Amino acid sequence: MKKLLALFALMAVLCGMSATAFAEEAASTVATVAAVAETAAPAAVAAPVPNKGDTAWMLVATILVILMSLPGLALFYGGLVRVKNMLSVLAQVFAIFCLISILWVVYGYSLAFTAGGGMNDFIGGFSKAFLAGVNTEAVVETFSKGVVIPEMLFMVFQLTFAAITVALTVGGFAERIKFSALLVFSALWFTFSYLPMAHMVWFWGGPSAYADPSGFIFGKGALDFAGGTVVHINAAMGALMGAIVLGKRIGYGKEAMAPHSLTMTMIGASLLWVGWFGFNAGSNLEATGTAVLAMVNTVVATAAAAFSWMLAEWLLKGKPSMLGLASGAVAGLVAVTPACGFIGPMGAIVLGLLAGVLCFWGVTGLKKLLGIDDSLDVFGVHGVGGILGALATGVLASPSLGGTGVYDYAAGKVAEYSIIGQVTSQAWGVGVTVLWSGIVSFVLFKLIDMTMGLRVPEEAEREGLDTTTHGERAYSL
Repeated sequence: MKKLLALFALMAVLCGMSATAFAEEAASTVATVAAVAETAAPAAVAAPVPNKGDTAWMLVATILVILMSLPGLALFYGGLVRVKNMLSVLAQVFAIFCLISILWVVYGYSLAFTAGGGMNDFIGGFSKAFLAGVNTEAVVETFSKGVVIPEMLFMVFQLTFAAITVALTVGGFAERIKFSALLVFSALWFTFSYLPMAHMVWFWGGPSAYADPSGFIFGKGALDFAGGTVVHINAAMGALMGAIVLGKRIGYGKEAMAPHSLTMTMIGASLLWVGWFGFNAGSNLEATGTAVLAMVNTVVATAAAAFSWMLAEWLLKGKPSMLGLASGAVAGLVAVTPACGFIGPMGAIVLGLLAGVLCFWGVTGLKKLLGIDDSLDVFGVHGVGGILGALATGVLASPSLGGTGVYDYAAGKVAEYSIIGQVTSQAWGVGVTVLWSGIVSFVLFKLIDMTMGLRVPEEAEREGLDTTTHGERAYSL
């Protein structure tokens, strides 16, 4: 009996030892499996952060575009008017820049660059009104998948585009519009013409969500790297409708209305050219080779256009003028804007040569044909040049002609290119812009004219807007 009890006791001890050993072994195995699993599990993907180089470049580009308006465009336009209206043009451009800056952060950015639900083809929504959610931590994707920049930086970069576009319209009806009427028109035109155009052309989901709904013109496949439709054709139609509704300046065609300071115009044109590097190269949103390509194209297209305008004028009028050089340079800048990131430098030179000649015709032959007083030739340069640039982008962007083609985000490579197909897409962009901006601009000018009047009194126009509107003079000599 004692031996039996001792045997049971020994078995119990052995079982206990085995259980303990098993438990320890099991625990060790679980720990090992957990460690292996932890090692094998993929690490959480970190959210992309802005590259400091891209951020620094976009800060510089934004400053350069501001330079285009203040003082570039102001001086370019100011030098082209008569001395009695110089200060009024400076004030108009300056005031418009301030007004649009405020409206952009209040609701403009949201309507241009957010989803618009059922109206998304044409306009965005109010989800980012008053810059809701646009803080120093928010980012937006560039044209490269996973590459971002601060959203606040993108927002203010686009602000400068909106401001200069509205200011460009001033040239169509300079020297005769009421300052109060101009400010009302600017606010309304910004809301009903610029914002829908910016949304239709530039709004999309980005490289990581390329299949998301986009703006109407973007969805048609139109290419507009930096604003040929949104900025130039859009502003040109606004200026053209203003010139038509306001009518001609007193004495137009009978009195001399030569520019009062080609020195100021040359300085303004030069500042526009410098600022345009931010406008075009900055639209790449990254400091990469494409930004460099856009910069090179902005140099050579502009130079070619200035030279071809000068030669055309020299041939037809007998003398090469400084005004022709400056006007040709702006024509080249306008024409290369939609194409700058898609075409090669040789294509840019061809585009510039065409732009100089065609825009020279636009401010001479076409202007006479239309019978309008587009004071500073906004339509002849920005309209003709913008249309040429938009359509020519469809041809010159072809890889067979030295262009970059169109990147297919779904396939992860450059897509097969069809010149006919792309030109058709470009024509959609041009046609919609001409119709949209033309109708909106005409209606707004008519409504303002019927309610508060557009034009200053005859006496004020003869005396000049500097003193009658602002009580100041540009020069005290």
